[in-house]
Amino acid sequence: MACGLPPDYSTKVFQFGLDVVRMSRRMLGETNPADSLPGTIRGDFCVEVGRNVIHGSDSVESAQREISLWFKDYELFCWDESTDHWIYA
Repeated sequence: MACGLPPDYSTKVFQFGLDVVRMSRRMLGETNPADSLPGTIRGDFCVEVGRNVIHGSDSVESAQREISLWFKDYELFCWDESTDHWIYA
């Protein structure tokens, strides 16, 4: 008996911030899980390319297009973190 989430389960999240595409892709790991380092999401949780557990845009332009595919305008909101002025000073 297999346990886990159904194959069509998904959670959609987007991040924003300084250099977010590069930093997010570093956390994700390589597209091919076999090439991903341990400690990355794909390196720790993926087995094969065709059943990838996570997607990350490769550019800000791609992210803007992809966000519009998955979210309606009223579903998007932004907030200011109280620590931003220390982190991004």
